[in-house]
Amino acid sequence: MADETSAPTLHALSIAEVDRPSSQLAKFGVDDPLRLDSGKSIAPWQIAYETYGELNADKSNAVLICHALTGDQYVASNNPVTGKPGWWERMVGPGRPIDTDKYFVLCANVLGGCLGTTGPASINPATGKAYAVSMPVVTIRDMVRAQAKLVDRFGIDTLFAVVGGSMGGMQVLQWAASYPERVFAAVPIATGARHSSQNIAFHEVGRQAIMADPDWCEGSYIAEDKRPLKGLAVARMAAHITYMSDSSLHQKFGRNLQDREDLTFGFDADFQIESYLRHQGMTFVDRFDANSYLYVTRAMDYFDLAAEFGSLPLAFTGTTTRFCVMSFTSDWLFPTSESRNIVKALNAAAANVSFVEVDSDRGHDAFLLDVPEMFSTIRGFITGAARARGIPAPGGAN
Repeated sequence: MADETSAPTLHALSIAEVDRPSSQLAKFGVDDPLRLDSGKSIAPWQIAYETYGELNADKSNAVLICHALTGDQYVASNNPVTGKPGWWERMVGPGRPIDTDKYFVLCANVLGGCLGTTGPASINPATGKAYAVSMPVVTIRDMVRAQAKLVDRFGIDTLFAVVGGSMGGMQVLQWAASYPERVFAAVPIATGARHSSQNIAFHEVGRQAIMADPDWCEGSYIAEDKRPLKGLAVARMAAHITYMSDSSLHQKFGRNLQDREDLTFGFDADFQIESYLRHQGMTFVDRFDANSYLYVTRAMDYFDLAAEFGSLPLAFTGTTTRFCVMSFTSDWLFPTSESRNIVKALNAAAANVSFVEVDSDRGHDAFLLDVPEMFSTIRGFITGAARARGIPAPGGAN
């Protein structure tokens, strides 16, 4: 029998990635602090990232991909913790709509994350222990500030495109609002210009599940050598429901029983959907940090471009960025009405904007799945933007 202790567990791999990631790493010293919306600063700090393709001579072909809530920098390469393929390999890669044969693609782990960028699981150099909840709360704008410093390291003045879905879409909008002169094209997908009260409510349920777990230890579970597994699993289960549509749940599971002929009249997982959610919860805890979940959900909750600029049209006044806004018909987490509000604001600001509502029954997660209309739309938009930019179009474009 093989020695079961010879291979590190997923959790051990995940912990190893917090401060010393397998990906590339940019470090910023005490002389280059990251100033936050809270009025506080972090220094030293670091940001973990992956790159694909080659940066051209005039640095005009750079595409920044922004990941969603529990995503990471491994957009088109295997995740070192799970071993799974990149989360958007259908979109990013050779000959794909975001073609790595033509573009230099950059994707960074967000501030507050747990795969190499400074977050609550990172070691606080002042104490030698994990920050835990002593780390200042961060915002979407803080995440984008960190990314901008990384882009500066490459000497890139203007990004050809910034692309992302869900929380990644929030980052896209923040980039376009905060750095309009640095974003040639923007593709916010399945997102909103602010987090709705319903979405804040779902996040609060998840956070309370984590904090109610006795092994959370007021956030200091790493120092106590404990893990709030049950709380984080429940948080993931609740969130996962919001990523799917009623139709997709019904098609996939219906009321089918799980490995049994009849009801047990107990509280085991009688139904397939129960078993599926439990599996989602328990696999998630091995790759994600509980405090990071608190921080990134809070960042989404605080996001509100209209409040930041006075009104949503004012956030985009005078912009020359080209926008392609996309929603999905069955997405009830970020419904099409949220995207239409963005488009109305862009129109009011006389921006160059196109809008597509993709017919899909896959719910919010459709942007991560095989949805041909999404791919063809983005390929078409990137093709037009590339021609306007004077750089090659994606492979296979007409």
